Amino acid sequence: MGEQVDDRLGMLMLLANLPSHPDSVPINLWNEVKGVPVNDTAERPDPIGLVRLVATARIMMPQSVVRLSAGRQYMTDELQAMCFLAGANSIFIGDVLLTTKNPQRDRDADLLDRLGITSRLA
Repeated sequence: MGEQVDDRLGMLMLLANLPSHPDSVPINLWNEVKGVPVNDTAERPDPIGLVRLVATARIMMPQSVVRLSAGRQYMTDELQAMCFLAGANSIFIGDVLLTTKNPQRDRDADLLDRLGITSRLA
């Protein structure tokens, strides 16, 4: 733990250069999990950097689903909206994503409605 921006870009390069692009590319925001050691020098991605990462993933892997994943409960609605505009096209909806919480379903439904995005679950 303790990835830097170059580490994230390197992972996108690795995924984009596979023989076929992955079906899903999860993009995570910094998300502290109790008991998981983290490098003290870890760089928390700034919001604009996260949006750029989403846009880069979309450009490099146009057929992949770019998912806003762990840490989304710490994202503002505005940050999530910018990520959708940059190319994210999926979120996990529900109470728990593996070891971390997701935003409440009502908050997600309100955000998607305000953005004019229709859920496949709707």
